[in-house]
Amino acid sequence: MAMTSGDSPSAAARAHGAEGRRIGEVVLAESARFTVHCYDLHGAPPLGAFLRASNGHTPVYAVVAGASTVSIDAGRRPVALGAEMESEEEVYRSQPQLAQLFRTEAQALAVGFHDPSTEGPRHYLPPRPPRIHAFVYLCPPEEVRAFTQSLDFLALLANAPIPSADDVLAACVREAAAAHDDRQAFLLRAGRETARLLGADAQRLMAVLKRIRP
Repeated sequence: MAMTSGDSPSAAARAHGAEGRRIGEVVLAESARFTVHCYDLHGAPPLGAFLRASNGHTPVYAVVAGASTVSIDAGRRPVALGAEMESEEEVYRSQPQLAQLFRTEAQALAVGFHDPSTEGPRHYLPPRPPRIHAFVYLCPPEEVRAFTQSLDFLALLANAPIPSADDVLAACVREAAAAHDDRQAFLLRAGRETARLLGADAQRLMAVLKRIRP
């Protein structure tokens, strides 16, 4: 299959020759969020990490909002296996089939996309969600740094209709800060933007700022 311009990584990733590590594939896609089936059991990226997937036209950026490990058979629950074993690792070594019986999924909130017409990022919902079975990459630091030059995407996280929105917002800021050379300057800038977004709710703002603080 020929690669379209949207299937390629963003300009930032191409400039540094790094697509990032491929972690899984899209198995459920909506305009504002998508679900990633991770290749490795228990291999979900950390909360707040930046991901990239293609919608067939443009790369879509997202932030990890949660993860779960569940049975592939929805009606079957795991049972304890390690009563006679010394470590958790021994459980998996003695039962290698476990990797085929369970799956790890990551939930991702869309926060922007790469605009091929301007060769730059847009910090709002993409025109289309990623495709089913689109490869999902963990964005390398160079790409995170380029995308987070603007903090407009934080509004999508602050207003996300999920119970853990504040934790996701704070984790995203911490992950982004780690990609910047001047981490403290980025945290200050992100703190000011968070205060602008949540200023009407002082209690919520203080809770988020405490989570952002290193």
